[in-house]
Amino acid sequence: MRTVLTKAFVQGLALHQFIYERSGGWIGHHVPLLPPSLLLHATGRRTGQRRTSALTYARDGENYLITASNGGARRAPAWLHNLTTHPECEIQVGRQRLAVTARPVYPGDAEYDRLWDIVNKVNSNRYRAYQRQTDREIPVVVLTPSG
Repeated sequence: MRTVLTKAFVQGLALHQFIYERSGGWIGHHVPLLPPSLLLHATGRRTGQRRTSALTYARDGENYLITASNGGARRAPAWLHNLTTHPECEIQVGRQRLAVTARPVYPGDAEYDRLWDIVNKVNSNRYRAYQRQTDREIPVVVLTPSG
């Protein structure tokens, strides 16, 4: 049963991203009963091709915060590796596109606990549950607008 639910959830996320992208951001930024989401446009670390991911985000001043939780999986999401290799990227928040620089923040870093609390609150404490599912440290990625 869990496999069926997981598959349905993943298909729902793919549909959300498809609609967000195809509508130019008119639909998908705010979905009722869900946290806000952005589109991350990053360069693939191996292929050099543009990759897009729809992700929940929070704000910390001018910065956008995303969490590399991958649903609590043992492996980090591919986009985290892409950002580590190519930190200069673009986000789309609704219809607005911004050039940003990505900086992962890990447990033990001075600002981690404060940032973790911000993203976890926006996502209704789901990130704490994801962290309990994995031994992998889940980083918060700070996206700072360029210029």
